[in-house]
Amino acid sequence: MRRENITPRPNWQEKVARDGLVWHSVDGAPYWNESAFYSFTRREIDELENATNKLYKMFLEAGQYVIDNNKFDLFGIQQWCVPLIKEAWDSEPPALNYGRFDLGFDGNGPPKLFEFNCDTPTSLLEAAVIQWFWKEDQFPRKNQFNNIHEDLIAKWKDISPYLGSKVVHFAHFADTAGEDIITTAYMMDLAREAGLLPEHLLMHDIGWQQVRTGELGKFVDLNQAEIATLYKLYPWEWMVAEPFGKNLLHNFGRTNWIEPIWKMIWSNKAILAILWEMFPNHPYLLRAGFEEPKSGIYVRKPLLAREGANVSIRQDGQDLAALDGPYQGPYIYQSYCALPNFNENIPVVGSWCVDGFACGIGIREDGPITSNLARFVPHIIDG
Repeated sequence: MRRENITPRPNWQEKVARDGLVWHSVDGAPYWNESAFYSFTRREIDELENATNKLYKMFLEAGQYVIDNNKFDLFGIQQWCVPLIKEAWDSEPPALNYGRFDLGFDGNGPPKLFEFNCDTPTSLLEAAVIQWFWKEDQFPRKNQFNNIHEDLIAKWKDISPYLGSKVVHFAHFADTAGEDIITTAYMMDLAREAGLLPEHLLMHDIGWQQVRTGELGKFVDLNQAEIATLYKLYPWEWMVAEPFGKNLLHNFGRTNWIEPIWKMIWSNKAILAILWEMFPNHPYLLRAGFEEPKSGIYVRKPLLAREGANVSIRQDGQDLAALDGPYQGPYIYQSYCALPNFNENIPVVGSWCVDGFACGIGIREDGPITSNLARFVPHIIDG
């Protein structure tokens, strides 16, 4: 695993914008950074692929363990959600079942799991499309670990017959940065390529109609058309906390949710402590628990947070590095994993999987804590 400098393509901003990444710079600095790239050997890619496939199977076992033993209190999940989660877990409704494992990796030892972004994962367009076109321009004879685009289209085609309608609604939060908009627009393109008919709306535009007393109600769009399937780039913990959240109780089984509500288990960092309890000292895991260590260096993370907000690296109870944000405890405490440092560019590997199988990676660089200002850097396989 090497980091190499390279001259960016002429007019790279226009190139990536043409391919959909209009959010390529932040405050004049590139978010998409093609002045460097990472080079992996085939052995290193195989290691990342094997780790991703194994971690997915471990998450399956951990999810079943949480459900069988009613460990929902550890996750802070409201009790009224539990029957919905159990039903969705057992019935296996249509889902893309995709996500991004964030891994620490230096090419020398096994990858280490930081967390699993599987409810509302972003950095998707960059990983699936933008870095591929960069490779084709810069290294047309080299390979890249990247089947994300093809695997997502195949999965949309796979679940299409079970959706009840070709029309799929796509909703997101109106974020000012535009990242959610880009990710949702890309997902709509994938669904369209799979033969579906995507409809766009914002989360706050979703309406509710109670049909008759005792019957399931329905979620509707601005034209009062029923939402049979909803791809939502909006975390489940936010949804269930909304005033309309409990309408899920009166709709369950009528709307297909992508992703399903059981993702509340996997996307919650409490799962890290469950994994360590079930698979202690596993080479792909970092020690994790709910009690703050009395000594040593470790990382404190809120159970529910995004993009590094409110994460801190601590030693003996004191912060060494910390990011502000809107999230609060409870917290998970995870052993610190030293990452490669390339002149203050510290990479985290995002390993993507679709339906349980690894399909590509993307790399983001930042300081000690990966934040929403992290830079995306492309990669190749060389050797």
